[in-house]
Amino acid sequence: MSNTMQNITKDKFIEILTKLSNEGNKVKSTRFDAMGVTCVKSGSFDAWRNKILAFFDRFPFIPSEIYQSIYIINNEYLSSVDAVQEQISSLIDLIQKDYILCEAKRDFNATLELENIFTKFHKVARQLRTRHKERPTLSIGDEYDVQDLLHALLLLHFDDVRAEEWTPSYAGSCVRMDFLLKDIQTVIEVKKTRRSMSSKDLGEELIIDIEKYQSHPDCKKLYCFVYDPEGYLGNPIGIKNDLETAHKDFLKVFIKPE
Repeated sequence: MSNTMQNITKDKFIEILTKLSNEGNKVKSTRFDAMGVTCVKSGSFDAWRNKILAFFDRFPFIPSEIYQSIYIINNEYLSSVDAVQEQISSLIDLIQKDYILCEAKRDFNATLELENIFTKFHKVARQLRTRHKERPTLSIGDEYDVQDLLHALLLLHFDDVRAEEWTPSYAGSCVRMDFLLKDIQTVIEVKKTRRSMSSKDLGEELIIDIEKYQSHPDCKKLYCFVYDPEGYLGNPIGIKNDLETAHKDFLKVFIKPE
């Protein structure tokens, strides 16, 4: 996805909806019996439903009733898959009869979408701590956990998310960047604070990152996302202001939560 106007033809939209609906059959293949009730693996269902809702988010003409119906459907039962497929079938019918026009467009602002993800990251991480019936979840313990969750959130708005891309040679060796959004020539560097990391340490690490990414041909903009849930950094605003002022128009620093 790029930061251009999002548009789609009627036939193409129906084609994608049909494909999304058919992917529900893979979810059905995970069925199993639990106390006389036919269930499906909730992880498979959630991944499928989230993919559908992420697609819907691109277009303002999706009826809110259909969106909400899919959003609130229980994720445990085989009948839930049927219910989602029925909602998609209903949407296809509305489009075929021209009750819904697919010519509507919406502005996609990559900068705003990224800033929204960074700003709400902590709320999402906190929500993941509590799951239905105490099921296992993602606990943010280190930088790799931050990368995993951020990668999933980026895919809601960006189709081409390249993880751990190699940079050109820097200081005699190649290094990896965390994420490259090639369509918009944007790099995202991820940090998670720790007790032993001082503000000076973080600033020095980010300065090195800035220098190495400035030589990358696909990096016109660098976002540094620093996750500091324990509040180890004493002056996050000072770090942010110093770095952004020194690298205006190239760098944006987000230290969250505030």
